[in-house]
Amino acid sequence: MANKYIPTLLLHSPVPKVRDFAMLAGLDACVRGILISVMPLTVYDALGSAESVSQVYFIAGIASLMVGLMVPFATRFVPRRWMYSAGTLLYILGAALAVHGGPIAVPLALIANAAATVTTFVCFNAYVLDYISRSSLSKSQSTNMLYAAAPWAIGPLLGVWLREWWEPLPFLIGGALGLLLLTTFWILRLGNGKQISRARRPAANPLAFIGRFAAQPRLVAGWMFAVVRSCGWWVYVVYLPIFCIENGLGDKVGGIVLSLSNALLFLTPFMLRITTRLTVRRSVKWAFGLCATGFFAAALASPVPMLAVVLMMAASAMLVVLDAVGGLPFLMAVKPSERTEMAAIYSTFRDASGILTPGAAWLVLLVAPLPAVFAVASVAMMACVGVAARLHPRLGQPRPSRGGLMPGE
Repeated sequence: MANKYIPTLLLHSPVPKVRDFAMLAGLDACVRGILISVMPLTVYDALGSAESVSQVYFIAGIASLMVGLMVPFATRFVPRRWMYSAGTLLYILGAALAVHGGPIAVPLALIANAAATVTTFVCFNAYVLDYISRSSLSKSQSTNMLYAAAPWAIGPLLGVWLREWWEPLPFLIGGALGLLLLTTFWILRLGNGKQISRARRPAANPLAFIGRFAAQPRLVAGWMFAVVRSCGWWVYVVYLPIFCIENGLGDKVGGIVLSLSNALLFLTPFMLRITTRLTVRRSVKWAFGLCATGFFAAALASPVPMLAVVLMMAASAMLVVLDAVGGLPFLMAVKPSERTEMAAIYSTFRDASGILTPGAAWLVLLVAPLPAVFAVASVAMMACVGVAARLHPRLGQPRPSRGGLMPGE
């Protein structure tokens, strides 16, 4: 009887809604947005060459991949709420190392930030798949991106300006935002996620799910789209600013163009409405095709640096479209019993791109100038056009009979 006098909020955790996850996505974007433009410049200043930057990003990608794959295994012993909290603390550690500076601390800061990103991403996606229905995934994706639009639009340019005023300042603010993200997460009381049923045996190592993942073509295709899309952003975020510096455009141009490109995230709901009419298959195919064209044209226009930058900006609009719809083939095919493990495998797209992009750039820069990196990224995107053409023609569209999703979605 005493329970009747206790507020319901204290007896039961509130069911998280789309807006709650969008809030977390927005705060995570605040942390990453203010650092994304200054981190490549800081690494470049600490190490002195584009080749060295590629090597450090390559190592960070491998470390992030290992962390991401082992997060579900670690949640057998560490509750998910503590794992997510550990990811936010890694953001703070990375900021502290970057403030310290130097050729050792700065690469370690990059690795800490990469591990923080993948840890929070795996846990975040597992929470989303727990609490958001499949029919609402598209709405959740667009709402997350809408909340993240302002941080991604303002953060890169703000970070460059703050760095010019005082180099440690963007990292101090990034660390404070990481603390705010941690506080918000605990206020939302997401706990350890929804339990579908009592486990009859210990959870499998996530590596054991790779075979089941590879046997599902839509999962593989969705992961491939995410990898190549992320590779495009890697080239845009890391190598375009270096291209600007080496061609006399200064260190601010990279942050400015990234902020302008990210401002397109405000158009995400409009993009989702268009893709609903065009179907996911057509949207993904055309977005990759146009983006590939822009990257290749920028490589050809590299003797005129400002024209190359403009072409890259135009291509980035298609990367934003892919951010909105490129992950839907994967998310719509995940089975409830495999949420955490498949979320971990999907999250490896960041790490795979973080290994492939600097690794390929490292090799390309041994024999060709930096614009050749743009051309290589274009070839990868054209490969995705062919894969997208094989998707189900009505992927994500309602069933004519019941208004649900097509079989298997």
